Amino acid sequence: MQAVVLVGGEGTRLRPLTYGTPKPMVPLFGVPFLERTLSRLKHAGVDHAILAAGYLPEAIREHFGDGTRLGMRLTYVIEDVPLGTAGAIKNVERFIEGPFFVLNGDVLTSLDLRAMSAFHHEMGGLGVLHLIRVPDPSAFGCVMHDGAGRVTAFVEKPARHEAPTDEVNAGTYLLHASVLDAIPADTVVSIERETFPALIAGGRSLYARTTDDYWLDIGRPEHYLQAHRDVLDGKLRLDPLADPERHRGQFWLAGDTGAPAGVQAPSFLGDGVELGPGATIGPYAVIGNGVRIGAEASVSSSVIWADATVGAGARVEGSILANNVRVGRGAHVLAGSVVGHDVAIGADAVIPNDSRIVSEPAIVKT
Repeated sequence: MQAVVLVGGEGTRLRPLTYGTPKPMVPLFGVPFLERTLSRLKHAGVDHAILAAGYLPEAIREHFGDGTRLGMRLTYVIEDVPLGTAGAIKNVERFIEGPFFVLNGDVLTSLDLRAMSAFHHEMGGLGVLHLIRVPDPSAFGCVMHDGAGRVTAFVEKPARHEAPTDEVNAGTYLLHASVLDAIPADTVVSIERETFPALIAGGRSLYARTTDDYWLDIGRPEHYLQAHRDVLDGKLRLDPLADPERHRGQFWLAGDTGAPAGVQAPSFLGDGVELGPGATIGPYAVIGNGVRIGAEASVSSSVIWADATVGAGARVEGSILANNVRVGRGAHVLAGSVVGHDVAIGADAVIPNDSRIVSEPAIVKT
């Protein structure tokens, strides 16, 4: 079984985290998000994943190599220019040997891929689209289908009161290789807005599989934080196959007892975290490997990547800090802030709500 994982986006909505870090390598509890996706694919029987990459591809290749560590084969296909979802799939056509999964690289889901494959074998047709139900379909592409699941129409981002259904495209597909014949080469094409509607209009059969699985696009900072919160609340179980030797840490989930002094569940501490006297962590704190938290400092509802430092008496609330960030003594990082790699925040500085800090921040003294 094969899969195409679309990992070519620049992650503009996650900046400044994605300056220097491709979006697929953004960590989820210390493990690159793409690694968790590949582990799911391996668990579902996929032994060959084709990575349709574009932005900073060498960082992805350097981490995963040929896939041996994950027990699968990886093929990298680099886009010189963005080709859209269908264009990116067409661009890897020479490696496709049969039915294949397509996954958007920024979707976190508990979808059972083996069950999706069984459904495809049962129904036939050119492929299966995973759908989910949402309260407000206006930001998504609605997919209409008959009682047997055969897709009958696509409605892109309808007004909320005009939406014909609450079932929307969730970004995971299982496709027959002949779908590639419907995509022009070397052309920017959207599979959702162009290829799928054209196939339906031509009388070809696509099927929908609607589930109530967990689903979240982590491409925005608030969604990225939500993903960590949902795991800590037990709404999603992370794939156990992600390499435990490279990424270690300790979870204290909602309701757990026995956390170290100063750590309030639910929270996660990576390997080698240092907590100073009187420091408080959590709830909903995710602290990466090698992070140092100073005396009387506090971190809550936040994600801190590796090797950062939070100075004595500093506070970090509802924010995301990238690798090697240094928060000065007594500083305060307010909710919604996103701080990029290697930034140093001065002592007693206040970083306002919803700030995006790329380099030395403008300091607001208390």
